[in-house]
Amino acid sequence: MVPAIVALVWFGMLVGVSFLATPVKFVVQDLSLAAALQVGQATFGLFTKVEWGLAAALVAASGLGWRTRPLVLALALFLAISVIAQARWLLPALDGRVTAIVAGETPPPSAHHAIYAGLEAAKALMLAVLAFLALRRQRHSGSTDHAAHVA
Repeated sequence: MVPAIVALVWFGMLVGVSFLATPVKFVVQDLSLAAALQVGQATFGLFTKVEWGLAAALVAASGLGWRTRPLVLALALFLAISVIAQARWLLPALDGRVTAIVAGETPPPSAHHAIYAGLEAAKALMLAVLAFLALRRQRHSGSTDHAAHVA
């Protein structure tokens, strides 16, 4: 049950940050591009730190049941690798572009943003699948709420 909870919390945060809040700031007419980019830079910098914790929790929780749920663990590991790739490779490249744009430069076209967005979409899909699998496993195992067993 824990992998499902972590996956659903992460999924909600990911959708809120990446697919709602981020695109909306670029349609605000009174917000300059430089300011919007800097807000995005700060948002994704902090969100990546949160994702490190969520990825660690998800891998740990999924690892406990790896024999009965190897696919859940595989998805958790893929998500953790995605967070690492974004944090160590993509965000620094995107931060460099933001710095250049804020300084008034026009950096050359880059595929980094499209790759980042693709990974965000892949993570959302993987989190939804992982939560579904973990919840389905819980339902099919015949387990009920832990509190009911304690009472």
